[in-house]
Amino acid sequence: MAEREIAETVALRALAWLMGPADLAETFLGASGLSPQDLRLRATEPETLAAVLDFVLMDDQWVLAFAAAEGVAPDRVARARAALPGGDLPHWT
Repeated sequence: MAEREIAETVALRALAWLMGPADLAETFLGASGLSPQDLRLRATEPETLAAVLDFVLMDDQWVLAFAAAEGVAPDRVARARAALPGGDLPHWT
């Protein structure tokens, strides 16, 4: 499986995980500006998937919780983000 396809799969799993806890789902929708209907329509777009991973990466506890729930290495989230649009931009932190 190509790196991009793996990244999209990780991001889709992250999106499903985000939609579990109501407070995280609401926070993501508020931060992204997407309505639930918009999210359903655009969920597989690479830019939306990148936004999902950007959101999860904002909080180390979210990364760890997602990784534990989905059985992926925590660093896989950042690697998946790097493979999606905009992931090659420099990080200033």
